[in-house]
This record gives sequence, structure tokens and C-alpha cells, in this order.
Amino acid sequence: MYVVVMGCGRVGSGLATAILAAGHEVAIIDQDPGAFVRLPPGFSGRTITGRGFDRNVLIEAGIERADAFAAVSSGDNSNIIAARTAREHFDVERVVARIYDAKRAAVYERMGIPTIATVPWTTDLLLHELLPEAPGVRWTEPTGSVTVTSAYVDPGWIGRKIVALEAASGARVAFVVRLGRGVIPAPGSVLQADDEVYLAALVDTVNRAVAVAAAPPVDAD
Repeated sequence: MYVVVMGCGRVGSGLATAILAAGHEVAIIDQDPGAFVRLPPGFSGRTITGRGFDRNVLIEAGIERADAFAAVSSGDNSNIIAARTAREHFDVERVVARIYDAKRAAVYERMGIPTIATVPWTTDLLLHELLPEAPGVRWTEPTGSVTVTSAYVDPGWIGRKIVALEAASGARVAFVVRLGRGVIPAPGSVLQADDEVYLAALVDTVNRAVAVAAAPPVDAD
């Protein structure tokens, strides 16, 4: 998929990074060129400076071939204008907007534009709207601090001890689904082909953990 993100704040930069980690293409727009410093070193997506609700800027970002668009800037008005432009003018199939005002959000939901409130796990909810097959939150404990998330694991991890993945990702492997059954890893457990892996991590670090799992081990040839 090709995804365009408007807004390179904490949520936008995290979302763009997670989209790349899931194996998709991404372009991110921000009117402040300094905002792109939030992106990780070696970020391979496109960066476009400009207002994300400007049609010419959207075209520069590749909106005409985009499969999905996320408006996650700090302004409700900018987000909804951009989201409606992507949906109504460029016929983007999947569009989502981050809206601070709950009353406005309800209105835009009725117009057919999914909205996401500003909660700690915003990035994961946005991923669910944009990339249905992407890893996402399955459970978050009541304080909103710890989440259990499904994660794609790069084939390079197969045959390695689960503790190696935990050490690299900073997360715990809560359980794996193996041959149709849930299994809690024991000390010395090794990742096997076709394992479905579920990570337990702090909400603030879960996107990094998912990205580490989706990448080959750093010591791989």
C-alpha cells in the first residue's frame, strides 16, 4: 500500500515509521520542515513540506495513487479539510482524521470519515483504520500504560531464542499461537516458522518493539 500522512508530530512520525515497518510505502507532509527531525535516522519514506490540505501539496505527495490517507496534525479544521479533500476530490479509499473535539468527531463520523481521539494508543488505532492487516493492539490494561500487540516477525528470527527478540525489542513475548494453540514461552523457547507472536510492551515503546520484530536481527548476515 501507499499511504500519505499529514502532520509530522509525535503521532504522525510514529505512524509513518510503523507503516514502513509493516512493509508499505509512505509519504509524510508537514508545513514545518523542522518537524521531520522526529523521523528516525534512515527514514526511507518521502517528506513533503507544505500544508496538507492544499491540493497541489497532496498531489506532490502522491495522493493520486494513494491507498490511504491520515490527517494527524494538531488542528481539527486542517485535519478534516484534508481528509475530506482526500476522500471527495481524490477518491482515496481509506481516510482517517485525528479530531480533538468529540462533538465534531461525531459529526464527521456520520459523514463517513473515521475519526480517532487523542489517546495514548492513537498510532495503533490509526494503523487499524489504514492497514487492516497491520499489527495492532489486542488488549490494553486499564491505566493505558501496557498493551499486548500482535507482531509480524521477520523470518530472520526463526530458530532464535525468544529471549533474543525480547532483548532487542525491549518487549516481552506474552504468548505465541503455534499450530492453532496458545503457548506461553518457557526459558529457552525458540521461535518457529508460522508462530503468531504477541508482544507485551509499554504503550510508549510498542511501535519500536513491533518495528524491531518486523526487521531482521541486527547480527544477521
